[in-house]
Amino acid sequence: MHLLNLGILAHVDAGKTSLTERLLHSAGVIDEIGSVDSGSTRTDTLALERQRGITIRSAVVSFPLDDVTVNLIDTPGHPDFIAEVERVLGVLDGAVLVVSAVEGVQAQTRVLLRTLRRLRIPTLLFVNKIDRRGAREDDVLRAIVRRLTPAVVPMGRTRRTGTREARFVPGIGPAAADVLADHDDDLLAAYVTDGLGPGRVRAALADQTRRALVHPVYFGSAITGAGVDALIGGIRELLPAAGGDPDGPLSATVFKVERGPAGEQTAYARVFSGTLRVRDRVPHGEARTEGRITALAVFDHGTDVRVDAVPAGRIARLWGLTGIRVGDAVGEPREAHGRFFAPPTLETVVVPAPGTDRGTLHLALTRLAEQDPLIGLRHDEARREISVSLYGEVQKEVVQATLAADFGLDVTFRETTPLCVERPVGTGAAVEYNKKDANPFLATVGLRVDPAPAGSGVDFRLEVELGSMPYAFFKAVEDTVRESLGQGPHGWQVTDCTVTMTHCGYSPRQSHAHQGFDKSMSSTGADFRGLTPLVLMAALRRARTLVHEPMHRFRAEVPADTLGALLPALAALRAVPRTTRTHGPLCVLEGEVPAARVHTLEQRLPGLTRGEGELESAFDHYAPVRGDAVPERPRTDHNPLDRKEYLLNLTRRVGGRDRC
Repeated sequence: MHLLNLGILAHVDAGKTSLTERLLHSAGVIDEIGSVDSGSTRTDTLALERQRGITIRSAVVSFPLDDVTVNLIDTPGHPDFIAEVERVLGVLDGAVLVVSAVEGVQAQTRVLLRTLRRLRIPTLLFVNKIDRRGAREDDVLRAIVRRLTPAVVPMGRTRRTGTREARFVPGIGPAAADVLADHDDDLLAAYVTDGLGPGRVRAALADQTRRALVHPVYFGSAITGAGVDALIGGIRELLPAAGGDPDGPLSATVFKVERGPAGEQTAYARVFSGTLRVRDRVPHGEARTEGRITALAVFDHGTDVRVDAVPAGRIARLWGLTGIRVGDAVGEPREAHGRFFAPPTLETVVVPAPGTDRGTLHLALTRLAEQDPLIGLRHDEARREISVSLYGEVQKEVVQATLAADFGLDVTFRETTPLCVERPVGTGAAVEYNKKDANPFLATVGLRVDPAPAGSGVDFRLEVELGSMPYAFFKAVEDTVRESLGQGPHGWQVTDCTVTMTHCGYSPRQSHAHQGFDKSMSSTGADFRGLTPLVLMAALRRARTLVHEPMHRFRAEVPADTLGALLPALAALRAVPRTTRTHGPLCVLEGEVPAARVHTLEQRLPGLTRGEGELESAFDHYAPVRGDAVPERPRTDHNPLDRKEYLLNLTRRVGGRDRC
């Protein structure tokens, strides 16, 4: 029996969770199909998921298909929870992308398939809801070819579409040979000379599907069960089995973290190589901390079962690794794929209700950040405020409801603002010498900041000899530079720059006769950590930084006769159409819009286009903020821009000259 780790992905309300219930019922795992509307589904376990009828966290459930054991992962469909989808993609062997036969191809559908194809994850398409009034087979198939990919093979036809009696009749049509021949020269030659028999077409379809070259398309209804048996056959026959050597070196990746009733951490991990065993000590995370696995479980027949070992290919629940986070490697790290989707570009301040304990709130938000590493926390001690980074407004509601339900905390939020960045405009340099001028630290630090290409991040370099002082001091400077760049002259993260250390110096270890080490006369790491922010900010001021705001690319498909009302509204939102194309009665506009205005555009588009407009947007780049008002972000550090305030704050923190 082989394994298949399968993801179900779709735009919101396409019917993913209902399809999961139908698959579990068909496999005999559950006796009764749960309902999203009534909140009785197997995979939507959060109270808020049941209440809102949407999936927020990915859920894992297992079932058998003849000789295949499927670990099925139901993922969120709302764009605000794209981070949850992102971490799941790295553990999949194959996917089913669900499209609604009524709503058709949506913006989120395009984003998901584009990512699946880039990662070469074998994917089947399931067009759901053929029993619903307004369901369209040919129109949706044409939209898939036009808006998703032409590399699709319809696996049959529907009958009585749009009625409760709708059904799917399996059968590969003659057009399949044309699609398959496009990806195989030998197949093309055989097709042109002798034609292709059904057996060869089926074999080529399986091969090209497993290589993510083509995508079989099934039609059906998760509610009535139409077409689901054909889909199950496709999952079993066309998608590849999980690989991995159970005797190889241990390598697993964590894609989900939960906390139990007693606060204990539980991690979900895909094992790619080797075998996890209870009582084994394994390294994990960036720090490669060793932890001891105290318990393991695998998923089987709709539930999880405790086991002593989990071999390569399987998904495990594991206990005992303290401090483990989503994305951590267990054992040997795998080659990183990088981020599949853009990071959050919005931020909001969490406002506790009167009587809410701020310490408890901070702990609760920290727990949420464990489950979702893209929820960044920012603690402003001076203002006693906590900010969180988000993808959108729905995520606000989820955080609010989760804090109330799981932690008993009542909160609201301030208005959402964009997360900007700063980039150096030119070159700036600064240096402070040990025991000279007003330098209170026993250290010499010189830094030069140069601009770097967009998207290059931060590079730290040395123009001094590595052996000219202890390595720990160089490491203290580099770590402090990277930390201090989190808040530039305007308070935003500084990126796309090269920081070069140009000067260094220290006071060697001093001791008095018959006495120990004298910290007042000898340099320590604290001297370099304390001086570096002052030098760095001085260099950044001389280089000058420009604040950039996040910009989304957008694609709007609207009735052509609504352009007269739409274009002025886009201009008011600072959205700039770059291209405009007309397809019959429809017009497609593509351009860019500030991330801060996307939510407003989403709200206004239906009214401007008679409810027929469709919007797709995603983060694209950062652009300089236009206008005279430069957005400033309140600082949460000791403010090295103000030397006097910085030294006073630092002295209070470390207790005068008692440097560590």
